Amino acid sequence: MRAVRLVQLGKPLEDVEVPLPEIGPSEVLVRVAACGICHSDAHYRAGISPIDPLPVTLGHEVAGRVETVGREVHHISLKSRVYVHYLVSCGCCDFCRRGHEQFCSKGQMIGKNRDGGYAEFIKVPGRNVFVLPDEIPFELGAIMMCSSATALHALNKARLKSDESVAIFGFGGLGFSALQLASAFGCREVYVVDINRAKLASVAAFGGIAIDATAGDPVEQIREATDGKGVDVSIELVGSAITMGQAVRCLGVFGRAALVGLTAETMSVLPYPEVIKKEVEIIGVSDHLVTELPLLIQFACNGKLVFPKGTLRSVDLDAGQINAALDEVEKSSDHIRTVIVPRPTT
Repeated sequence: MRAVRLVQLGKPLEDVEVPLPEIGPSEVLVRVAACGICHSDAHYRAGISPIDPLPVTLGHEVAGRVETVGREVHHISLKSRVYVHYLVSCGCCDFCRRGHEQFCSKGQMIGKNRDGGYAEFIKVPGRNVFVLPDEIPFELGAIMMCSSATALHALNKARLKSDESVAIFGFGGLGFSALQLASAFGCREVYVVDINRAKLASVAAFGGIAIDATAGDPVEQIREATDGKGVDVSIELVGSAITMGQAVRCLGVFGRAALVGLTAETMSVLPYPEVIKKEVEIIGVSDHLVTELPLLIQFACNGKLVFPKGTLRSVDLDAGQINAALDEVEKSSDHIRTVIVPRPTT
């Protein structure tokens, strides 16, 4: 089968032919219909986030149709439309028993620690596969498995409540989802910070307030908009020491900054004026939980989480096209998300 793989850190992904995966009794084989290209994939390619072993097929935002079902899998059937939870966990360690599978002692991430969805087919444990409702397109079902799920987990970790104010730093796939989810939760003001004016132009249509970081210090803009109070919650999705510091400084008293973006940089904060004096919290956010996915599906089914025409673009399962898309991710392209849609083979 065709696959696009990371063979060497810091080098472009490569087109390869690999054997069709053989499944075990508790596994399923999924024919990939859509796989999102995430900023994390660019980090893996660059070596910013450690990845081992190599080579590996990237891609953790996956949706498709079930091709083969192991004999111990009974909750899905052949040809079912499905989405894939990318955290493969043991289900029995302390973290798994407490519902925090992202810290499983034996855990693996699809598309990082094991082969992912930049391929025609993907093999996954049966308990990582769930039925995708017919009304949700494959492209949306795929990108929801990271873009939306991680955004939801960040809002949950920040203990977001209705009528609170939020500042979202970064308006890519995660930020686009975070804006809609915050609105669905009843937030009174949602500020969206980015340097890309083309992206910011759509913020108001989804109930947000655009903050152009190229027009001045976004912290000052947010404080001016909030009469000097700052916001209750900030979500950092860029992966930059600069925006992480801004996410902390824009908080008001008892504010909570949830940091999601990946970076190799050192973050700097002033302990007394920026943290202690206001009793703010800095919260790390890692991945998401399988228990959070049903709510996302519900939001997508009732129209509270959408990716309208123009926000997504598709590329083929082709190393050249995928490498170009990863390059654009690193440069903040105008569209929200790129999705791999493998063309049918003859």
